[in-house]
Amino acid sequence: MKKLLLATLILCCGIISCQKNDITANYRVVPLPQEITLIEADEFNLDSKTVISYNGDEQMKRNAELLAEYIKDATSLDLSITDQPAEKAITLATADYIGNNEGYNLGIDNAGIRITGKTPAGVFYGIQTLRKSLPVGKASTVRMPAVQINDYPRFSYRGAHLDVSRHFFTKDSIKRFIDILAMHNITRFHWHLTDDQGWRFEIKKYPKLSTIAAERDETVIGKNSGVYDGQHYGPFLYTQEDCKEIIKYAAERHITVIPEIDLPGHMQAALAAYPEFGCTGGPYEVWKMWGVSDNVLCAGNDATLKFIEDVLEEVIAVFPSKYIHIGGDECPKDQWQKCPKCQARIKELGIKGDSRHSAEMYLQSFVISHAEKFLNSRGRQIIGWDEILEGGLAPNATVHSWRGIDGGIEAAKQGHDCIMSPNNFMYFDYYQTTRTDEEPLAIGGYVPVEKVYSFEPMHESLTAEQQKHIIGVQANLWTEYVPTFSHVEYMELPRMAALSEVQWCEAGNKDFEDFKQRLLPLFNLYGVYGYNYAKHILDIEAEFNTDTDRNVIALTLNVLGDMPIYYTLDGSEPTTASARYTTPVEFKNSCT
Repeated sequence: MKKLLLATLILCCGIISCQKNDITANYRVVPLPQEITLIEADEFNLDSKTVISYNGDEQMKRNAELLAEYIKDATSLDLSITDQPAEKAITLATADYIGNNEGYNLGIDNAGIRITGKTPAGVFYGIQTLRKSLPVGKASTVRMPAVQINDYPRFSYRGAHLDVSRHFFTKDSIKRFIDILAMHNITRFHWHLTDDQGWRFEIKKYPKLSTIAAERDETVIGKNSGVYDGQHYGPFLYTQEDCKEIIKYAAERHITVIPEIDLPGHMQAALAAYPEFGCTGGPYEVWKMWGVSDNVLCAGNDATLKFIEDVLEEVIAVFPSKYIHIGGDECPKDQWQKCPKCQARIKELGIKGDSRHSAEMYLQSFVISHAEKFLNSRGRQIIGWDEILEGGLAPNATVHSWRGIDGGIEAAKQGHDCIMSPNNFMYFDYYQTTRTDEEPLAIGGYVPVEKVYSFEPMHESLTAEQQKHIIGVQANLWTEYVPTFSHVEYMELPRMAALSEVQWCEAGNKDFEDFKQRLLPLFNLYGVYGYNYAKHILDIEAEFNTDTDRNVIALTLNVLGDMPIYYTLDGSEPTTASARYTTPVEFKNSCT
């Protein structure tokens, strides 16, 4: 009875939530601006006569074009743009008086809408706030109450990661992912391009990476089943021209694409194409199961080091980002312990193990250092997963803390910049509900929206100076169990909304109950673009209380926002003609 009742209530609630309409802007968006002040002035009416006026270069022109697209998507209002001053307009401009490089002021009164940023990026984040404040639905006029918003991000590095090795997503899907990032004020797209299960970036000097390494014979079914699907997968690859197109698309939305070439582990796909760079010489195959392969790059082979340099040379020729992610995680050392070349390298370098690290761990540090020095010589810096702390790092290496927060704390105390991505808060391949039997298969874990929102990157053990090394926060999506892009959206949303407030809002401005209410307009915007967001947070919360004196069980229902709840007690599907929930429902007799 209980399960049946709740299931029908939830369904009815979801139907009703789509019917609400409003034509007044609401500035309490996600992420919440730092300061919102409603002012005593006449409102501005946004309509088809409104013009978008921009002052600046091609970046500002593109900002104006995107704003026009966003407004049309949400309201159907088709606004023109101009580089000339205009009255009763949305005016986009930059100004040096804005303190933060990504900060902006958004002012609205009856004279118009003004978005002023320190940089075009700051203007873009003001645009995001404006677009998310608009009610969704066809409108001839949108009322914009007078307001002054002063806003800036807490962290400059606001990242999201996507693994395209285990499962590949088309160029158009990657652009759609970038659009989702832009909506959430995210600035870094960490693109995990290589792994044991597939190589996805064209390296012209090594053409077999585009063929042999980019496909696998079949793929394991489920989790550790030992059964395979018999379906050839690939070859799937992004050409260098594809990547340049995606980089440009992201840059227009003020997002930097950070490529990851994971080394020296997670390299079995590359070894399938070029077995001479492994310790055993192969033969290898692109891995068709999940997990971590023991087959890694041979650290004792000079040709392997040249291979790393050659690959990174082509990567930096395509990707202009300051950072190049080189992985460095989960590198098994078994083969290095047995490999004569690796042991000779250890002897040559005079490496000795100690109480903290084995000689082979220090050998990994040698490989990471080699890649780092090469990239530094080209004006780039490395990011690596927190395993790169094992054996020492150069001062400008950035540590990506994923095994909890300890690696990040250690990095900051050593003077290294750090990105916080603890798996128990920021792994979006984990389940987002405890009702896992009703969910698509996931790797495990449990990271609901509330847990994402609760993450605080600054640890109390760090001094104020050390906290400056915590440059940002990132969520990661590994795709072993995420085969389609629709599934990507389901795993990302609305957890990415919670992530955006962790990245953007000062800690004292966060409130989860308030955040939940602000999700409802954002969900309407998700609907405009057909995003397949998870709806667990919309579930009706039920509380049963027993009154033994009256021999009554009272059912109290709560739902996000002010959506009406309709219910039945006979097992039939409720409609708007059914009883509307207003007070606790009392049960005095059993219902069947």
